[in-house]
Amino acid sequence: MMNLTGSEFLTRFTMLTDQAQFPKDLLPSAIPSLMSDPLDEFENMPPADKGQQPGHQKQEELFETAPPPWELAVQDDVATATIVFSEAPHGPYDYRIPDEMRDDLKPGMRVKVPLGHRKKAMIGWCTETKMGSSASRTLRDVSEVLDDDPLCDAHLVRLVMWMSHYYQAPAGQVFDTLIPSSVRSNAGTRERTYFKLTRRDIEDELIESLPPKQQQAIRFLIMSGRPMTSAQVMIGADCTISPIKSLEKKGLVVSEARREMATSTPMRWQLDDGETETKHELTDDQSVALGKIKDAVDAEEGKALLLHGVTGSGKTEVYIRAIEHVVKFGRSAIVLVPEISLTPQTRGRFERRFEGVAVLHSQMTPAERHFQWQRIRRNEVQVVIGPRSAVFAPLPRLGLIILDEEHDGSFKQGTAPRYHARKVAHARAMSLKIPIILGTATPSLESWHACSTGHADLISMPSRVGNRPMPDVQLVDLKNRDDRTSGAISRPLHQAVVDTLEENGQIILLLNRRGFATTIQCPSCGHVVSCPDCDMPLTHHRDGGKAVCHYCDYTIGTPPWCPACRFDGIRYGGLGTQRLEVEVKSRFPGAKVARMDSDTMRRPGSHQKVLSAFRSGEINILLGTQMIAKGLDFPNVLLVGVINADSALHFPDFRAAERTFGLVTQVAGRTGRGDRGGRVIVQTFSPEHPAIQAASRHDYEQFAHDEMNARRKFNYPPLGSVARIIIRGGVEEVTESTAESLVRHFESARDKLGHEVRILGPAPPPMSKLKGKYRFHILLQAVASGPLGEVIRTATDKFVIPEKDDVQYVVDIDPMEML
Repeated sequence: MMNLTGSEFLTRFTMLTDQAQFPKDLLPSAIPSLMSDPLDEFENMPPADKGQQPGHQKQEELFETAPPPWELAVQDDVATATIVFSEAPHGPYDYRIPDEMRDDLKPGMRVKVPLGHRKKAMIGWCTETKMGSSASRTLRDVSEVLDDDPLCDAHLVRLVMWMSHYYQAPAGQVFDTLIPSSVRSNAGTRERTYFKLTRRDIEDELIESLPPKQQQAIRFLIMSGRPMTSAQVMIGADCTISPIKSLEKKGLVVSEARREMATSTPMRWQLDDGETETKHELTDDQSVALGKIKDAVDAEEGKALLLHGVTGSGKTEVYIRAIEHVVKFGRSAIVLVPEISLTPQTRGRFERRFEGVAVLHSQMTPAERHFQWQRIRRNEVQVVIGPRSAVFAPLPRLGLIILDEEHDGSFKQGTAPRYHARKVAHARAMSLKIPIILGTATPSLESWHACSTGHADLISMPSRVGNRPMPDVQLVDLKNRDDRTSGAISRPLHQAVVDTLEENGQIILLLNRRGFATTIQCPSCGHVVSCPDCDMPLTHHRDGGKAVCHYCDYTIGTPPWCPACRFDGIRYGGLGTQRLEVEVKSRFPGAKVARMDSDTMRRPGSHQKVLSAFRSGEINILLGTQMIAKGLDFPNVLLVGVINADSALHFPDFRAAERTFGLVTQVAGRTGRGDRGGRVIVQTFSPEHPAIQAASRHDYEQFAHDEMNARRKFNYPPLGSVARIIIRGGVEEVTESTAESLVRHFESARDKLGHEVRILGPAPPPMSKLKGKYRFHILLQAVASGPLGEVIRTATDKFVIPEKDDVQYVVDIDPMEML
């Protein structure tokens, strides 16, 4: 087995003869957070030590200096495969391909190979096969090829390598992210035995010499002209399994095992009674937008298009018409949505317009997800819909990628590899020379800045369909005692709910915190009941009388008295959706109320059930977390209430104002979509804050102008590039010492390379302990992502953490939160 340096490995990938390349001129480094080109770094990556992947502990030498007898010398005609692993050591390593496997093994397949002194073979991913020689090195053999066909085509293999380099994650780990575990485990499949003739020219004399039942079986196989299952042969030839087995023993028939999907029917969206899809005439804004998108599709150059349309402007209809244009050319599309709750509604609209629609999301059973994935790979669908992981859908003829609500933070993966679906989608689109549409009423500042610098085209849709007015927004200052009540609902909002119910209108109430009470505190000694593993307050859930940590799921029964001083009089502070639900039902006893949050939406189909009931008018008041703020279209919603607009505003995060503006604007857009108009009431302690003021006026451009000026002072994205390193360990002092040592490595690498990179920390983050691990973080800032990535790679390449320290670190490129 031969260990490749990082530069050797990556140089080989620049020579891949795949049809889709990642052109450097289409990913300009001037826009580091959205459009930067990590391929400049990719092609000039410094050599790495054996087994070393950026961001992971360097491995010790795995093999003896003198090769043992089982190793084979590499000859000129030896075929080799480059293999990477999702577990350390991550590789890449070269293996010899046995002659009998040469035609079977291709990049994008999984293999079993020996690794080090492990007794059990390891499963790895093949990234390249080649012919070569290296007389001074010896290789071990590939033990087994696990897949009949590549799970990743050449384009997706290339995407894996780009993601591995840019996000500094092991390539094997990225492969595991692209290919769902349900596919890797063959969920919902079964192995069936097929029988076929060993040769077609069997003499009549030989057939006639066989017993009658064997004659019937062999004549049936000759007539069928293809392999048949034992059941098919027994029915077609009117025989038992015995004659078939006899033919196999005589060498006239051979059996082969095939893995197939179990009989299954794809789940289709059940339309609500009376629900139809009418193809309306486009508005002027929609027509102009569609024309620009069609031009981009026809140009076949690869282009990013920011579709900035106010809520209710008809962006979804533009998406559908654009996909219809793509489908005419035999191509397909991916539509990414931020919330699983949006998937049923979005799927319903698309299924009424397209024959083949597939959905991929985490609430599907493994068998369902595998079934859909195979449909997609066989090119049986025209549209794939799903959250961020659907960006990897293996469509053979992809022609368009759409991100709906592209600003949403849920497109960022929270665990390794910490990719952003918007950036990955952009890289995939540019490599295939197809358009990517970024649709939203509140663009991310990264996308907005890309337009202002010429790296994306802006398409504006400033008016609602039917020229309906934007809803009036009323700010309620919660510092004003006259407006406050003893509960969560202010006097103005209470009266507005009463008026709306009298008009037979529907109401949406947003509170972005689940649970009943966010703190459980003793009024006598001040003790706060907290999670022992996360050092965060437990949230009281009235259902079941539980106190739950929303970060690690630690759960106890809510204590009836103080655990510290035994005082009998525990108090519940703060507000969650459960508590709001109790108050709403008490204030408006005649109203039918439903709650949507991650506690109530755990079961498959629960989103669809509640939203269908709301659409039909069975529910008067829908309250919940941010999942009710996006993309929902209900014409009878006359009132939207934001219970606490400050919940995300004062987080220690430079994106806090952007999140607040987006959330308030998006939920406000759920009303006023029908003929009766609508209104919005926003409760806040900070009515003067620029983000809330801009949201109340539906003024995105003013918000973007103010926020860009605020970020310019500190070179925050999109005006600069940021990386976050999170160090975590079981012992606080050891973890902090490791973080300080890592900072010194960063400083040394920066000085050696001569890059202008600002290094902040280490310091405890707001969540200083999570899941039993103490945490410190380091921030690195630079003007562009290239120098930043090079400093991190250079530093971590030489950084070794003793195994006894039990400390790990993760690299988060372009972080979306600082907790």
